[in-house]
Amino acid sequence: MPRPTAAQLAYGSCTVVLSTVAMLLLSQTSSGVGIAVIAFAALALGLLVAMTVPVPGPRAGARRPAEDQAPARQHAEKPVPVPVTGSSRRR
Repeated sequence: MPRPTAAQLAYGSCTVVLSTVAMLLLSQTSSGVGIAVIAFAALALGLLVAMTVPVPGPRAGARRPAEDQAPARQHAEKPVPVPVTGSSRRR
C-alpha cells in the first residue's frame, strides 16, 4: 500500500477534528458512550475523506521505469566477437 500524501493527511486530520467538534456541539452529549461513538464516527469519516483525495498521477514528461524498458533490451542483437589475426599485431 502506498504511503499517504501530505494532502491526504491534512484533509483527513482536519475532517476528524472539525467533525468531532461539530458533532459534540450539535449532540450536546456528556456520556462516555456518546463521546466514544462520535469519536469513532469522526475517525471513520476522516479515513473516508483521506482515501478519496485524488492521488497525483505520473507527470507527462516522466520517464518509464527500468522494468518497462527491460523487454526491449532482450531483443537487441548480441555483439559478435571478432577473432584477432596474427597479421594485425605490431612487434
